[in-house]
Amino acid sequence: MTKKTATVLVVEDDQALNDAYRMILDTVGNYTVQTAFNGQEALEIVKDSKSDPDIILLDLRMPVMDGIGFLREFKPEEHPDTTVVVFSNYDAHKDIDEAYELGIDRYVLKARAAPKDLLHLVDGITAEKSAV
Repeated sequence: MTKKTATVLVVEDDQALNDAYRMILDTVGNYTVQTAFNGQEALEIVKDSKSDPDIILLDLRMPVMDGIGFLREFKPEEHPDTTVVVFSNYDAHKDIDEAYELGIDRYVLKARAAPKDLLHLVDGITAEKSAV
Protein backbone atom coordinates (compact mmCIF):
# COMPACT_ATOMS: atom_id res chain seq x y z
CA MET A 1 0.00 0.00 0.00
CA THR A 2 1.35 3.41 -0.98
CA LYS A 3 1.72 6.01 1.76
CA LYS A 4 -0.24 9.18 1.11
CA THR A 5 2.11 12.17 1.02
CA ALA A 6 -0.26 15.13 1.29
CA THR A 7 -3.88 16.16 1.58
CA VAL A 8 -5.41 18.16 -1.25
CA LEU A 9 -8.72 20.00 -1.05
CA VAL A 10 -10.21 20.60 -4.49
CA VAL A 11 -12.81 23.39 -4.50
CA GLU A 12 -14.56 23.24 -7.86
CA ASP A 13 -18.26 23.51 -8.74
CA ASP A 14 -18.03 21.36 -11.88
CA GLN A 15 -18.76 17.72 -10.90
CA ALA A 16 -16.84 16.28 -13.87
CA LEU A 17 -13.74 18.34 -13.05
CA ASN A 18 -13.98 17.49 -9.36
CA ASP A 19 -14.13 13.78 -10.25
CA ALA A 20 -11.28 14.09 -12.75
CA TYR A 21 -9.00 15.95 -10.33
CA ARG A 22 -9.76 13.41 -7.60
CA MET A 23 -9.00 10.51 -9.93
CA ILE A 24 -5.74 12.04 -11.16
CA LEU A 25 -4.46 12.94 -7.70
CA ASP A 26 -5.79 9.99 -5.74
CA THR A 27 -4.98 7.30 -8.29
CA VAL A 28 -1.84 8.56 -10.00
CA GLY A 29 -0.37 10.53 -7.11
CA ASN A 30 0.02 9.68 -3.45
CA TYR A 31 -2.59 12.09 -2.17
CA THR A 32 -5.62 12.10 0.05
CA VAL A 33 -8.15 14.16 -1.86
CA GLN A 34 -11.22 15.94 -0.54
CA THR A 35 -13.64 17.85 -2.75
CA ALA A 36 -16.04 20.74 -2.24
CA PHE A 37 -18.40 22.33 -4.73
CA ASN A 38 -18.21 25.87 -3.35
CA GLY A 39 -16.34 27.98 -0.83
CA GLN A 40 -18.86 27.37 1.95
CA GLU A 41 -18.46 23.58 1.68
CA ALA A 42 -14.69 24.03 1.67
CA LEU A 43 -14.81 26.12 4.86
CA GLU A 44 -16.89 23.42 6.54
CA ILE A 45 -14.39 20.72 5.50
CA VAL A 46 -11.47 22.76 6.85
CA LYS A 47 -13.32 23.55 10.08
CA ASP A 48 -14.28 19.90 10.65
CA SER A 49 -10.82 18.55 9.85
CA LYS A 50 -8.22 17.83 12.52
CA SER A 51 -5.55 19.49 10.37
CA ASP A 52 -5.39 21.93 7.49
CA PRO A 53 -5.05 20.56 3.97
CA ASP A 54 -1.54 20.75 2.57
CA ILE A 55 -2.81 22.16 -0.73
CA ILE A 56 -6.05 23.84 -1.76
CA LEU A 57 -6.91 24.00 -5.47
CA LEU A 58 -9.48 26.77 -5.62
CA ASP A 59 -11.79 27.83 -8.43
CA LEU A 60 -12.83 31.49 -8.37
CA ARG A 61 -16.29 31.33 -9.96
CA MET A 62 -18.70 29.14 -7.96
CA PRO A 63 -22.25 29.41 -6.61
CA VAL A 64 -23.07 29.93 -2.91
CA MET A 65 -19.58 31.24 -2.04
CA ASP A 66 -16.97 32.02 -4.69
CA GLY A 67 -13.22 31.70 -4.35
CA ILE A 68 -12.70 35.29 -3.18
CA GLY A 69 -15.35 34.82 -0.47
CA PHE A 70 -13.60 31.64 0.62
CA LEU A 71 -10.24 33.40 0.83
CA ARG A 72 -11.71 36.22 2.91
CA GLU A 73 -13.08 33.70 5.43
CA PHE A 74 -10.22 31.18 5.32
CA LYS A 75 -7.49 33.83 5.66
CA PRO A 76 -4.49 31.99 4.16
CA GLU A 77 -2.05 33.96 6.36
CA GLU A 78 -3.56 32.13 9.35
CA HIS A 79 -2.79 28.77 7.69
CA PRO A 80 0.90 29.00 6.78
CA ASP A 81 1.24 25.27 6.15
CA THR A 82 -1.44 25.32 3.43
CA THR A 83 -0.51 26.25 -0.13
CA VAL A 84 -3.46 27.87 -1.90
CA VAL A 85 -3.51 27.67 -5.68
CA VAL A 86 -6.23 29.40 -7.65
CA PHE A 87 -6.91 26.91 -10.43
CA SER A 88 -9.48 28.70 -12.55
CA ASN A 89 -10.56 29.70 -16.04
CA TYR A 90 -11.67 33.03 -14.69
CA ASP A 91 -8.89 35.43 -15.58
CA ALA A 92 -10.15 38.87 -14.54
CA HIS A 93 -7.03 40.67 -13.36
CA LYS A 94 -8.91 42.53 -10.62
CA ASP A 95 -9.98 39.26 -8.97
CA ILE A 96 -6.63 37.57 -9.48
CA ASP A 97 -4.88 40.58 -7.92
CA GLU A 98 -7.32 40.46 -5.01
CA ALA A 99 -6.73 36.73 -4.58
CA TYR A 100 -2.98 37.39 -4.32
CA GLU A 101 -3.64 40.18 -1.82
CA LEU A 102 -5.71 37.73 0.22
CA GLY A 103 -2.76 35.34 0.35
CA ILE A 104 -2.83 32.79 -2.46
CA ASP A 105 0.47 31.27 -3.46
CA ARG A 106 -0.15 30.71 -7.18
CA TYR A 107 -2.61 31.19 -10.02
CA VAL A 108 -2.98 28.62 -12.81
CA LEU A 109 -5.26 29.02 -15.82
CA LYS A 110 -6.86 25.57 -15.82
CA ALA A 111 -7.76 25.69 -19.53
CA ARG A 112 -4.03 25.58 -20.26
CA ALA A 113 -3.26 22.84 -17.74
CA ALA A 114 -3.38 19.24 -18.90
CA PRO A 115 -3.99 16.51 -16.32
CA LYS A 116 -0.26 15.78 -16.14
CA ASP A 117 0.31 19.50 -15.43
CA LEU A 118 -2.02 19.28 -12.42
CA LEU A 119 -0.10 16.29 -11.11
CA HIS A 120 3.26 18.03 -11.71
CA LEU A 121 2.00 21.15 -9.92
CA VAL A 122 0.86 19.22 -6.85
CA ASP A 123 3.97 17.01 -6.88
CA GLY A 124 6.16 20.14 -7.06
CA ILE A 125 4.40 21.83 -4.16
CA THR A 126 4.66 18.62 -2.10
CA ALA A 127 8.38 18.35 -2.88
CA GLU A 128 8.92 22.00 -1.87
CA LYS A 129 7.11 21.40 1.43
CA SER A 130 9.12 18.30 2.25
CA ALA A 131 12.40 20.07 1.46
CA VAL A 132 11.76 22.71 4.14
